[in-house]
Amino acid sequence: MAFCFVLNALLGRERWARDRLARFAGQGIELRLPLAPAMRLGIAADGQLEPDGPDPSAIVTPAGISGQSELAEELRSLRRHLRWDVEEELSRLVGDVAAHRIAVTLRALLDWPRDSARRLAEAAADFAVDERRALVRCGELEQLAADIARLNQALASAEQRIARLD
Repeated sequence: MAFCFVLNALLGRERWARDRLARFAGQGIELRLPLAPAMRLGIAADGQLEPDGPDPSAIVTPAGISGQSELAEELRSLRRHLRWDVEEELSRLVGDVAAHRIAVTLRALLDWPRDSARRLAEAAADFAVDERRALVRCGELEQLAADIARLNQALASAEQRIARLD
């Protein structure tokens, strides 16, 4: 499990983080990353992570860490204080160029759901406005309001002229 290896490499350079995790030896964490199956990790006595851990006390996703356990709180704290340069970690394994390309791809995968939702909403709005004419763009509505105001002004002027003729 390459991801476990990368996390352990980070923990290997941060002794304080391993010490804090070692208090939770025997507990499990579940990682849920986009487009990947859920991964269960266990915490070893030395604070390192092991694949195929026990039932999770905390669940880690790109959106955050869920769980009410002390382990979940500790992971939230580690997330705030650990400075992790993904490209640097990967470059030690696969080289600089490959690490950069992998990191760009991972960022794109993480951004994909939000990006897709935004594009889908824009396409739906364009369809509703341009194709079905079910909605009106703000500029068109403002233009209609200006035209109505000019028409009202012209009507009032015509009524005044008619009133003077009488």
